[in-house]
Amino acid sequence: MISKQHRSFLLLVWSMLLPYIAAAQQEMKARESKYYAITDVPIPDSVALEVGGLTFTPDDKLGVATRHGEIWLITDPYQKKSRYPHYTRFAAGMHETLGLAWHNGSFYTTQRSELTRVTDTDKDGKADLFQTVASWPLSGNYHEYSYGPLFLPNGDMIVTLNLSWIGRGASLTKWRGWMMQIKPDGTMKPFAGGMRSPAGFGLSESGDIFFAENQGDWIGSGRITQLDYGDFAGHPAGMRWSGEYGSPLHLKPQQFPDSIGILHDFARKIPHFKEPSVWFPHTLMGTSTSAVINIDSDAFGPFNGQLLVGDQGHSKVMRAFLEKVNGKYQGACFPFLEGFSSGVLRLVWGSDHSLFVGMTSRGWASTGPAPYGLQRVNFKGNTPFEIKAMRAQSNGFELEFTSPVNKKQAVNNRLFQVTGFTYSYHSKYGSPVINSQPCAVVKSEVSDDGRRVRIYVEGLREGYIHALDITGLQSQVGVPLLHNTAYYTLNAIPAGSGGMPGCAITPKSAAATANNNTACGSDPSKCVNVQPASWTKGPDVVIKIGTLPGLKFDPAEVQVPAGSKVKLVFNNNDDMLHNLVIVKPGKGDVVGKLAMDMGLNGSQLAYVPRSADVLFNTCLLQPETSQGIYFIAPATPGNYPYVCTFPGHYTVMKGIMKVVKK
Repeated sequence: MISKQHRSFLLLVWSMLLPYIAAAQQEMKARESKYYAITDVPIPDSVALEVGGLTFTPDDKLGVATRHGEIWLITDPYQKKSRYPHYTRFAAGMHETLGLAWHNGSFYTTQRSELTRVTDTDKDGKADLFQTVASWPLSGNYHEYSYGPLFLPNGDMIVTLNLSWIGRGASLTKWRGWMMQIKPDGTMKPFAGGMRSPAGFGLSESGDIFFAENQGDWIGSGRITQLDYGDFAGHPAGMRWSGEYGSPLHLKPQQFPDSIGILHDFARKIPHFKEPSVWFPHTLMGTSTSAVINIDSDAFGPFNGQLLVGDQGHSKVMRAFLEKVNGKYQGACFPFLEGFSSGVLRLVWGSDHSLFVGMTSRGWASTGPAPYGLQRVNFKGNTPFEIKAMRAQSNGFELEFTSPVNKKQAVNNRLFQVTGFTYSYHSKYGSPVINSQPCAVVKSEVSDDGRRVRIYVEGLREGYIHALDITGLQSQVGVPLLHNTAYYTLNAIPAGSGGMPGCAITPKSAAATANNNTACGSDPSKCVNVQPASWTKGPDVVIKIGTLPGLKFDPAEVQVPAGSKVKLVFNNNDDMLHNLVIVKPGKGDVVGKLAMDMGLNGSQLAYVPRSADVLFNTCLLQPETSQGIYFIAPATPGNYPYVCTFPGHYTVMKGIMKVVKK
């Protein structure tokens, strides 16, 4: 989640980006709508339904917890009797409820400082009894969100506690950054640690707990991870409490140097370190993973037993296939449904196997423009042509499709492209893609029934994400793939023969690349950070540009003489990643859009596109860092924009370098 000071501004960012991002999403939504219908559940104008939690009651009413500390009951959310469901405010006066469950006649919800049981004892339709089941301390930091509960089969409950934010993730009060297990009598104990912003969690088909994590310090990108009792999920801040009574972990923050290298390599040395089960590559899949829910019926399409994962920032729902290899969970993520009206935070199944999607965007910017929303997804009965599953093999992958493929096309291995990459494991915010390497698909084989394609891939690497792109493949009846990309997290390579070494890099070079995390663009001549030797008298002009809250440069306008020698110092005193790119007059939006399209290579190149419209640029700077660059100002007077081209920033974070005659 983002800092408090950016909230209202980021809503503006995404709303201004909608003509670009949302247009692409709407195009995909139109294709997806042939198979899944997304409809609005009407909300009265008087109700600010900023959804924090969703659950159904035994009489099929939909309970909705809101960020305003309310619980609403919605009668006939399926709109069977009327176009307009009936809303009743069941409870109010709580503190930012970000989860909801129903159990034994009561609602259970998590406020910032406690798990609360909410009951209507006199059966008048409104709560009259609020009971604290368990509580935990607060420091007052804005980032101390709390989530849950999730009921386990034995009646115990799981909640998660967000880290605080003080320019980095910090555990300012006890058990922040932990998953807690709470018994019905209120007895609470730490279950697992190492979390940053665990906004969503759920049970898989087999009853295992999976939680969703968001990009931030120590977290290179969004991901889901399966957790057992005593597991560590990667963020060390909460380990300051590992010496407390009841802690199943004994790690200390001091065991984690600021820059470690590759998470997979480090995890093998640390007891109980649970690697991510599936990474969701940042900006390629989404930006802010949220709800996790198991598909428990064939009535919702051909993906029974897989997980759906919400994304708040990109207003979408993604899909994850999981398998166990050598005792470790791993698997692939796929696009599923886009174009929801606001930021997707919560998911719940209706009794008719439709999916209810609860949304909010206040402070947490989303591509969906509405401040909040409630929508419902129905499967239309037509099976989309999709990659249903992606399974690891000793020398490649087996791809299972929802319907038979065109065999003549599928035996052409050139249709399949695989690229391996990973992220740095470090205390910095996020990570660029590192160690990216194309891996040759040397052969493809099709099963007799046409539903499975075995691709033989050179250079699989454990601990790496393997991006799959399929170009031009159709079904047996000529239907193109609805989504042609997947990202497989390869924690372990299955045993077998026939491995094909080829594109794997050596451990030494992998570590070297992992520690070189400063991305500076594709053209070094545009990012000169050492004063040229010919400038014997130094620069003619020194400019200092910083940042202000709300994605702003400070100052927003500077002036330099035409043809002068310029030293520009960019100080990123923000808590987010930024660059500064100077472009030709009128080309700020053009370059910003090019940066959005850079895909897998974007983070490696500082999101600076290779374009003649780019004149000069800094590196992609971490929070609280700075860089100086040197350049000769353009000879032609005019207004030269400078923009931050990190995805989503360019429409707001911009300024003007006025070049004037000497």
